[in-house]
Formats: sequence, C-alpha cells, structure tokens
Amino acid sequence: MHLYLHVPFCARRCSYCDFAIAVRRVTPSDEFADLILAEWRRWASDAAWAGFPELATLYLGGGTPSRLSADTLARLLDRIVADRPLAPGAEVTIEANPEDVTPALARAWHASGINRVSLGVQSFDPGVLTWMHRSHTADQVPRAVGAIREAGIANLSLDLIYSLPPELLRDWARDLDQALDLAPEHLSLYGLTVEHHTPLGRWVERGESGVATDERYAEEFLLAHRTLTAAGFRHYEVSNYGRPGREAVHNRAYWRRAPFLGLGPSAHSGVGARRWWNLREWSDWGREVRAGRSAVAAEEELGPEAIAMEDLYLGLRTSEGIDQELAPGSEARAWEGAGWAVREHGRIRLTPEGWLRLDALVASSLA
Repeated sequence: MHLYLHVPFCARRCSYCDFAIAVRRVTPSDEFADLILAEWRRWASDAAWAGFPELATLYLGGGTPSRLSADTLARLLDRIVADRPLAPGAEVTIEANPEDVTPALARAWHASGINRVSLGVQSFDPGVLTWMHRSHTADQVPRAVGAIREAGIANLSLDLIYSLPPELLRDWARDLDQALDLAPEHLSLYGLTVEHHTPLGRWVERGESGVATDERYAEEFLLAHRTLTAAGFRHYEVSNYGRPGREAVHNRAYWRRAPFLGLGPSAHSGVGARRWWNLREWSDWGREVRAGRSAVAAEEELGPEAIAMEDLYLGLRTSEGIDQELAPGSEARAWEGAGWAVREHGRIRLTPEGWLRLDALVASSLA
C-alpha cells in the first residue's frame, strides 16, 4: 500500500502552476490534519485495503507540505502509522520549498520519520525565479540543503524545470552544474508546459511571453541526460534521475500500477482496475469530509484495453521498458531502426531520443 497526502496550501501561485492549490497567508495546519485523518479513517477500514497491512511508502505532496507546522505533521504521521505501520525501510517523503526549511524544522521532520525530501528548486537564476513567481531566492537553496543534511536526512531530491521561454536567457547547463554541486541523491526534471488557466497561459495568449521550440526542448532534455549520467546518475524514467539505489520508490509504484491511496483535495487512488479521485478544491473537499461524507468526485473501472494501454505507456516511460510482446513487431522494429528503442533480454526500452517521442510512439502502436 502506497499512501499519498495532498497538502494544497501555497504562499502564492507560481506562474506556470495549474495544480489544485489554495493560496493562504496562514496555513490551517490543524484543520487540514483533522480532515485528512477523518478521511483516512474512512479508507483505512475499507475492504479494498484489508490485504495491505503496511505502508510501503508515504508521500506528502502539494501544494507546499513544508508549510505545515512541525507539531501538526508529527500528529498526522503518528496517527497514520499507528493504524498502518511502515514496512521496513519504507520511504517517507515530503515536498518542500527552500524558504520554508530551517534547521529546527528539518530536525522535526527527521524525528517524525521523514527520510526523504523533494526540494522545489526549479532554477538557480534569480531572474527566472522572479518570472516563475517563486517565493524563494537562489541563495536559500544551499542553506536549505545544509539544514536537511545536518538533520540527518540522507535522501535528497531536487526539482528543476527546463525548456523555458527564450527571452529569459536561462543557462540550463549552469543550473545543472549548480544542482550537482549540492550532491543530491536524485533529480526530477520537468519540461515547462503552458496551461491555459495560469498566469503563463495568459502571458502567452497576449504575446507577452514566448514558448520554447521543440528543438530547444530536445536539446535541453538530451543535455541533461548527458550531464547527469556522466555524473553517475541513472536516467531511470523520462523525468527522473537517481543514484543507484536512490530511485523514487513511491513514484515507481505508480508506474508499476501498484495499489495507492490518495487523501486530500484532488488526490487520486487506484487498486487493481479501479480508479477514483477526490474533489479538486480545498473548500469542496473539506465540506464533504467535515460532514462525514465521501469526498470522491468520480471513479472508473478500467477495461482490458485501458489496462493494456496503461501498461504500455507506463512501461515505456521507464528504463525497464516493456515485454516485447506488448509492442507490435513492426512498430518495435521501426523504433529500433530509427534509434528510438533497443531490445534486450526480451524487453524493449526507449532511448532518450525515443523518450522525446513517447506519446507519438504509444499512439502509433495503438493505431
């Protein structure tokens, strides 16, 4: 059983963000914990989870989970783990913004059982951070990393965003080097996407911001691959790099269609062929949970074709690839001939050049 808690609160909305967040000057930590635990009690006793007595991973995402108070976070995790103990060596992750991390807070995280931090860096360029509406400064990043290390948390992931508008003149190679200087165990790299209902979407519509070309996207994706693999990282999933043994266990559960439970607004869950997801907005989700009702917005049962498509897409996202029987023979041979895939030990996996064409390759194999 893999558990995800969505903490929606943020100090401000980033220019590119289309996530389910709630901007608050003061984070209602205790109210959030009370509601999460009420929702947890409904699901912890559900028959769907009876066969899963332990938590393999626990992940606090957002939003900005690092805005929760240390005392509230400890109460939340203590109650959940009392009901479902952590499996030996379980990964417990919190997403954090650099400006929130203090030595005292990092120590409190460690004491509450958190053993992995995913730090939202995005860039080290001050101008880029301002454009992104990020609330941290570049010099807060190494201070946050130092506090995390001093607290005894030995598994650190950094998030960066690439393929930014050309007018920002962002030096992607320099950002990668600065990230490596901090000696993380893991990096997650995401290409910028323009969502319509965001500040960035409105800037692009009004012609106030450009969009990176496909060529620029590909160049920066491949530069990251060369730089990070040369530094000893495994490019084990389209957007993720880890030192050997430091791959994200929680995220790998999604790609392998392991059972996962999501709590909080907009959180998704799945077990077997069943999928369901919560109401998106904090206020709507909280109203239903407070009233003792289910906060599930909708659900679906995947049929055989949908499961096969999911297996194909999720498998090709990873360095493990797929069983060669899952891909049509003619398609697989064409991918190999173009340098987009390799066949090893009865499995087909995409090369970095193939990952750049992932959606198109999956679509062509299903046509």
